[in-house]
Amino acid sequence: MRLISAGDLDATFDFPALIEALAEAMRGGFVAPRRHHHTIARADEPPATHLVMPAWTEGAARAGLYLGVKVVNVFPGNSARALPAVMGLYVLMSGRTGAPLAAIDGTRLTHWRTAAASALAASRLARPDAKSLLVVGAGALAPHLARAHASVRAYERIAVWNHRPEGARRLAAELATSGLPAAATEDLETAVRAADVVSSATLVEGRWLKPGQHLDLVGAFTPAMREADDEALRRSRIFIDTDAALTEGGDVAAGVLAGVIDRSSVAADLPALCRGAPGRLGPNEITLFKSVGAAIEDLAAAMLVWRKSGGR
Repeated sequence: MRLISAGDLDATFDFPALIEALAEAMRGGFVAPRRHHHTIARADEPPATHLVMPAWTEGAARAGLYLGVKVVNVFPGNSARALPAVMGLYVLMSGRTGAPLAAIDGTRLTHWRTAAASALAASRLARPDAKSLLVVGAGALAPHLARAHASVRAYERIAVWNHRPEGARRLAAELATSGLPAAATEDLETAVRAADVVSSATLVEGRWLKPGQHLDLVGAFTPAMREADDEALRRSRIFIDTDAALTEGGDVAAGVLAGVIDRSSVAADLPALCRGAPGRLGPNEITLFKSVGAAIEDLAAAMLVWRKSGGR
């Protein structure tokens, strides 16, 4: 069994190839049952979350026969230990024999595929002439989001906001060094109002949104978390990655539970978009994409790195 590290993933992946791999998986041939989602109480710190996310390809899948499972642990208390809050492992197996093929760094795999899914949605939902991107948050996922979105739109400006300004400045400098037109900002409201696309892992208020924007929500993975308020939901045409976003993640799930919106408010999920469902309907429409993560994305990404590293 091969071990594939975070460094191996960074050296192997590129966003155009990964986005296309996810789009192909969304169009069919992959199966993902409902993921296992468990809350683990921890004394003197926030509860932890344990996720088990299996998926496999069907017998006629053009991509080949594979089976995979991601095990993810979310321990918010790790911030006090100077450790990442999210840690995971992905195991890729043969879909023909069940034999283990590779153990893959699940945390970095999640960063890459989450950003790729957001960019895939934006390629269908953001205005083709979008010129400005705002990345809200400067955590481990943020640089991947910036680079993924920049691979599907020709942004002239990328703003970075973080609740700790030094984090925004650090990320903006990193992105600028890699050739992206990035700069830090300390005024979240003004930055949201100015952006054509907002990719957020913290709260954005609906009153700040302008016609024609695309809002990408990636952080809230329980109904108790929010990245956008009720007004943002009311003003937007809503898209989700999978049906899990209606019950498991914040924002859309919270809006449905509170009666702010109902399930019919969701225009389409990501598989439907990839199969040709209508995305943006006009230049002034506000679109909102909510992702909670999909096992299909993990498997498609694991298969891609396996093939690109010489596996069969």
